Amino acid sequence: MILHKENHKKDKEINPLIGILLFLISIVLMLISGPIGFIFAFLKLLFTKGIKGIGGYALQLAISIDQLGNVLMQHLFNSIWIKNNGYQFGNRDETISSAIGKNKELGTLTNFGKVIDKLLDLIDPNHSLNSIDYYIQPTD
Repeated sequence: MILHKENHKKDKEINPLIGILLFLISIVLMLISGPIGFIFAFLKLLFTKGIKGIGGYALQLAISIDQLGNVLMQHLFNSIWIKNNGYQFGNRDETISSAIGKNKELGTLTNFGKVIDKLLDLIDPNHSLNSIDYYIQPTD
């Protein structure tokens, strides 16, 4: 029987101390190398692709930060933005807006979640529904 890498990772038990250590290392590396990488990318794109290149890079960063927010804030969002049977926040490959949109479709947003959705609609009409990523599989 052939196991896919993703399924194999789920079966392997992870030492919680390793997770904490890797988290701390990733924070330190980001704080040290992140500003250097950002300035380098900004200047390179400015001189090779102009403002369009910077805009595309900014969008990539925004999506990545949004995905981080989905993981970081999952417990809070699951408690206050959705009903008990709602689509869960926390998938590392999904944006917050995609999860809001899925809950909007399911009718599982709480009143507070509906307010957040309306605020997003003021900035970008139908933002959460247009942001749904149907290729993201729910996590356990």
